[in-house]
Order: sequence, then structure tokens, then C-alpha cells
Amino acid sequence: MHSARTPDLPPGRTLGDALAEGTVLLDGGLSNQLEAQGCDLSDALWSARLLSDAPQQIEAAHTAYARAGAQVLITASYQATFEGFARRGIGRARAAELLAGSVESARRAGAVAEREVWVAASVGPYGAMLADGSEYRGRYGLTVRELARFHRPRVETLAAAAPDVLALETVPDIVEAEALLRVVQDVAVPVWLSYSVAGDRTRAGQPLGEAFGLVAGIDQVVAVGVNCCDPADADRAVEVASAATGKPVVVYPNSGEEWDAEARGWAGSGTFEPGRVRDWQRAGARLVGGCCRVGPSAIAALAERLQSSET
Repeated sequence: MHSARTPDLPPGRTLGDALAEGTVLLDGGLSNQLEAQGCDLSDALWSARLLSDAPQQIEAAHTAYARAGAQVLITASYQATFEGFARRGIGRARAAELLAGSVESARRAGAVAEREVWVAASVGPYGAMLADGSEYRGRYGLTVRELARFHRPRVETLAAAAPDVLALETVPDIVEAEALLRVVQDVAVPVWLSYSVAGDRTRAGQPLGEAFGLVAGIDQVVAVGVNCCDPADADRAVEVASAATGKPVVVYPNSGEEWDAEARGWAGSGTFEPGRVRDWQRAGARLVGGCCRVGPSAIAALAERLQSSET
């Protein structure tokens, strides 16, 4: 594994090692930071378009989170797929370069921090490729085998770029989780699995205990939990994830606003409160951060909370 680190830190320390020792801080939403930098994300590829058109903006967004205190930077590959790139006339060879470039951009940004920074390669759900909000519903009508066939080329390409971990994130249902877990067993990279949830169930309506239980006993999975959900839903999910698996829990909710897929915009008011991190830690969370609409200032506030809890 490769990590950006200062010379006095022990060589070869993995993210798993860090999770065994304490809480690790994730970054926040990449899209909102890119928008704050003046980027147009109206394209169906969303932030992934910038891997081709403006990679310097991707690196700048990662750098903002590294400077805010994030110890893990999640790549811009969430909505980057061979199929999505093909629709824009980008061939497979170039698409593979862009996927690898997403890892390299995060690695370079992490190097600005005077501490360890790990890179998580984002593997978004099948629904993200559709760009119609399907990742918030799941149940695509595809089998585990069909979903595994879709995910495998991207997972293999990202793994070859040597991230510290693969982030199987915003997964809406158990069927897709099973497919992803089947695919990643063939690559030598640790993973975390995080669901998008509503209340005490996955977005597809399955009980969270059952969903989290899929990873019990799988050593490759270093953490399990939730992301891109309401902060209030995250509170209970952390407890369920810890009880169901005994593994470290990953939790990075969005701001509390809701995504309107038809209007392609956010509605409502934000409810993300950094003070929640204490309860998450007590319930078993070891990877904490924010997702959509949670920016560098909120991550900096989380960093302060975590630092104060360790003193």
C-alpha cells in the first residue's frame, strides 16, 4: 500500500492499522467543493467529467479537504464508468487512464498534508451510472451475476492504480452489495462497504442488520456502515452495523438536505452537526466524515472534535 506520510511516521501502516488504534477522519462531499470552485456539474457524468476536462479542479478539491484535516480522500470515480465514458465518446483505454488518474489526483493532494493520508477509490453503485437517481432506490431488476459483470472492469482498474482501500459506497440494496463483495474478492485491496439508507432499512427496503451482516467474517472488509443519508438515520445505523458485524463502522452522512432527482438539485435545510461524532464513536464508528453538501469547514470542525476527544 502507498500512503502520503511524513518521514517520522512508521512505514507501511495501513488504514486497517489506523482503525485498530482510533478514529480516522474522512473528507466531505466532492461535488459541493467542486461547485464552490466554480465547476459546472450538470453533465450526466457529474464530477467524473472533470477527470477528463479539468483534472486540476479535482486535485484542488481534494487538497481543500486535506488541508481541513481529512485523513482519507475519496476519489472522483463514483460516477466514472466505462459505460458512462463511452456515451461521451471516450474509449476504454482512455477511460481506464481516467479511472487511474482519479487515484493519482487524490494521492498528490494528500501529499500536501504533514501527516498520513490514505486514498479510497470510490466504487459507486450501478444506479449512479444511470444518472437518474436510481442509486437512491436500488432494485434495478438485475441479478447478482449481472451486477458483478458491470462492476468488475472498474473495480479491477481502480485496484490496479494501488489505492489504500476501495470504497464500495452509496449501495442501495443487498443484491448489489453481494455483487460487489463477489467482485472485490479477486483483487488484493481492502474495502469498506457503506449503504445508503432511509430510516432503519436500505434504500431498497431491506433490514439493516441483514444488509450489514453480509460482511461478517470477511477479513477484506475493514469497515461497514452508511453514507449519503440523513444524519439522523446515520445515528441508529452505526449501532446496528457494529452489533451485526463487530467490525469498525464507517459513517459519512450528507448535510440533511434531500436530492431531487427530477429537478437535479438539493432541497430542505442542513442538519449535519459535528457534535454527533461523539455518539458515533461510542457506538463503534472508526471512519467518520461527510458526504454531499458537507464541505471543508464541516470537516475541519469534525477534526477539532476528534482532536479534543483524544486529549
